[in-house]
Formats: sequence, C-alpha cells, structure tokens
Amino acid sequence: MYQRILVPVDGSSTAQRGLAEAIRLARLSGGQLRLLHRVDALSMTSAMGAYAPFSSDVLAQMRTDGETLLAQAREQAIAEGVAADTVLDDGVHSRLADWVVEEVRAWPADVVVLGTHGRRGVGRMLLGSDAEQVLRICPVPVLLVRHQDTD
Repeated sequence: MYQRILVPVDGSSTAQRGLAEAIRLARLSGGQLRLLHRVDALSMTSAMGAYAPFSSDVLAQMRTDGETLLAQAREQAIAEGVAADTVLDDGVHSRLADWVVEEVRAWPADVVVLGTHGRRGVGRMLLGSDAEQVLRICPVPVLLVRHQDTD
C-alpha cells in the first residue's frame, strides 16, 4: 500500500481538498506525508520590472508565507495522527511538474496526491494544468482530487 505520500500544497481550497484526501489515505495505509510548496519566485521577479529593488523583500515574505502554509498543513496531518515533513522550493530551476518528479525520486514517494481545478476547454488551454503535467510525467501513481463545483 502507499506508505510515502507526496502532497503539493499552495494554500488554495483545491490543494486543501488534496491534502485532506492524502491524510485519509495515509491514515488507512499507515503512511506518512511529504508536503511540498513552491514559492513562485521567477514569476514574481519577472513581474516586478522597475520595482526589482523591492523584489527581495517580497520574495522573503513569500518564503515566510510558504513556511507558514507548510507548517499549518503539517500540523493538520499530525493532529489527525499522520506523520509529515515539509519541503519549500524557490521555484527558479524547473517547471512545477519536473520539481514534483524530482521530489518523488529523491524521497522516494509511492504516490502523489494533488488537487485539481478540472478546467476544460479554453480555460485549460489558457491557464494550463500543473496537475495534468504531473500526471503525464510522474513515474508513480497520481491521485487527482477534483475541486468541488459550487454551481
């Protein structure tokens, strides 16, 4: 069964649903979680343009926020009796999907659990899908937890 469960989190309600499912899976299997968060430093610094001198302050805050997010997710897992550790990444060396696969191999994970918005059509084409990229290249099973529609 799945003993080593990798869970990317970003603070969204979709990622929270993925985390909750990963915790349930870990409780059933007696597994443990590795929680991942990526600070999107490359997009942030590119967008700063003329404000580049301020980017180090913003980046530091983004890292602090990421650490807080990971700590909260870890506390949630531990409160439900699941062991968890965390990894924070600065996001400048590769695509998100490539980084997730690197972590899968380095840890090594048995399964990846992540939330997905389940976008289709133009929305998917314009925004892309990190979850789909992970699914396509990941060497281990991937459990996609779909965002709950509010309509």
